Amino acid sequence: MNKSCPALHRPKSFKHERNLLPFSLYSPKLSLYILAICVTLLILLQIQSLHTPPFSPSPSPSWSLLQQWQELVLINKEVALPNCTQDLSSMTQKLRDSVTFLPLKDLRFSNQPLDGHTWFMSSMYDTREEGEVQHQQFPSESSKGRILCLKGRDTHDGSWNYYALAWPEALPSNATLMKGLTFVAYNHYNYENIWHGLSAVVPFVAWHRKNSCEFPSRWILFHWGELRFKMGTWLNNLMEATFGQVPYIEGFNEIKDDDQPVCFEKAVVMRHNEGGMSRERRMQVYDLIRCKARSYCNVSLERMADQKTPNIGMTLLMRTGPRSFRNETAVIGIFEKECKKVQGCRLMVAYSNNLTFCEQVKLMSLTDILISPHGAQLTNMFLMDRNSSVMEFFPKGWLRLAGVGQYVFHWMASWSGMRHRGAWRDPDGEICPYSDDDRRCMSFYKSGRIGYNETHFSGWAKNVLNEVKTKKSEEKASKHESASIKTCECS
Repeated sequence: MNKSCPALHRPKSFKHERNLLPFSLYSPKLSLYILAICVTLLILLQIQSLHTPPFSPSPSPSWSLLQQWQELVLINKEVALPNCTQDLSSMTQKLRDSVTFLPLKDLRFSNQPLDGHTWFMSSMYDTREEGEVQHQQFPSESSKGRILCLKGRDTHDGSWNYYALAWPEALPSNATLMKGLTFVAYNHYNYENIWHGLSAVVPFVAWHRKNSCEFPSRWILFHWGELRFKMGTWLNNLMEATFGQVPYIEGFNEIKDDDQPVCFEKAVVMRHNEGGMSRERRMQVYDLIRCKARSYCNVSLERMADQKTPNIGMTLLMRTGPRSFRNETAVIGIFEKECKKVQGCRLMVAYSNNLTFCEQVKLMSLTDILISPHGAQLTNMFLMDRNSSVMEFFPKGWLRLAGVGQYVFHWMASWSGMRHRGAWRDPDGEICPYSDDDRRCMSFYKSGRIGYNETHFSGWAKNVLNEVKTKKSEEKASKHESASIKTCECS
């Protein structure tokens, strides 16, 4: 029961009638003196009353009023404190009960899963800053101080996994709070393919670089809202190199009940890959990853130029099976012949599936010209020095039917500071039983093998080699003989 404070009434003032002195004794100055004396006496009496102890046998009216006020405050305090505590507990419980979990995968947007907010955490807005990666951070001003909570561990249907926001002081009942920074990744494809996996984790490196190189305590991986519990070996090694620790993929093994919520002290969510990042910012991020990977693998951060003639590394990074060359020997012979014509050129032939992560890092550090069919192995291009060259090859049918995805390595070359020198598209290959424009033909062409054109390959290689030689000669003339020692950002 709340008690309102009683109104304090001002004591009634008394009208004092002035007895006029005989005319002979009255003057204005005398009246002023008498008034001043009365005011002084009144003030002194008031001060004395305030210093009178409360147990005085005859307290003054002023002291009685003060004592009544103190007693009133104490009574209200005794009544109000329990009520405030009860009200606070009631409000906290209401906030706890008001936490609403929504499906991570919103099936209403299944026809456009990557557009706008995406079907992953569809009610959330991304933070957008000029040139920076789009992301969500919890808690933040946009979340009004609330933190991210997840529920469910389904690996087959993301609509059975849920998310919600809650205030740290009013977490859902039975919730577990995980301390530290959590990276929550969304990948529309998978974390085994090095291209798709890299696209999903690069934005976290960008956030890490911008935010005082803060390190994650754990990663949570989602594909279509479904939980995933591992990265591919190449990607896992790359993240270990970048962050200086083996990435811990949260498996929620200590959470026995799938309906038990898990909340995170601090979380960063990415669902648009590198969306929003400027080209300059992307190049800076790839510079950091390249530097960290070389340091991790004990590869020199900068190649030594101890010869008078610049050395040029030309690498044929081959594939086996789909999109491999039908006649590897002939293709190798063409590029080997052109390489021998340029002093300092060295041809290297490798298969990415036979190389460890660090062997790939070392190979790319020695490569100036990367020659390879379209495929995930081209992702390694960012491990070359900036301004290195890429030559790409396609089977028949891709130009007409493959869509924008066929240009991803053209884009990646630009984002990582490389130079894409064009692509050759085989005019010959599998015969499709449908019309050339029929989308069903892509199933015949997607995994097709690639032929060769000696005249075209020779002229193309010659032009690229000459340009690279000229560039490296100019760089050598403008640099000191010994390479400078570099250190990586966030070291």
